[in-house]
Amino acid sequence: MKIALGFKAHSGWAALVALGERNGELEVAERNRIELVEPGDAEWAKNPYHAAEGLGPEQAREIVKRAIDGARRMAARELRAAVARLGRADHQVVACAVLVGAGMPDWSVDEILAVHFRMHKAEGELFRDVLVRAAEPCELAVARVPEKQLDAHAAKALGISAAVFRTRLATLGRSVGAPWGKDQKDAALAAWIALRGAPI
Repeated sequence: MKIALGFKAHSGWAALVALGERNGELEVAERNRIELVEPGDAEWAKNPYHAAEGLGPEQAREIVKRAIDGARRMAARELRAAVARLGRADHQVVACAVLVGAGMPDWSVDEILAVHFRMHKAEGELFRDVLVRAAEPCELAVARVPEKQLDAHAAKALGISAAVFRTRLATLGRSVGAPWGKDQKDAALAAWIALRGAPI
């Protein structure tokens, strides 16, 4: 099958659903949790701006840079591994969808650390951003799907109502079994949008 990957990121990890379509029916080829921080750095790298809070400016910038570099490496490694696993199962990964936030201004680390709310926002954007970046070297079409407008984008892209696609996702969940919570449903819906090749 042609497959699209859907990701819903959290602090330090993401839910992954690999979705395909066979004879007009959706099929989950893989459902997984991928790690976005190096195992030895998990305690602080999930929240690097909080880890940098209270440090001197130079040390704070170094901690944040180290966390971002590590998250980028992990995302690239996990994405390549997923594409390879699906390839071994005779699937072709053609697209990737990442649920994204509203983005943020081009603040420096110092500006982010100056306001606590910005730290939370920056950490949220960090793990979404590394997934988007990781898809590019894999030569996948990337759909950035605004998480807060997911249903509206899906209805437009798929040409069906929210009630219809939510019913199909629930049916899909029953066929694959647990876990099939909000993370998996949202990641699957994003993947479905990408699979259809809808511009976002």
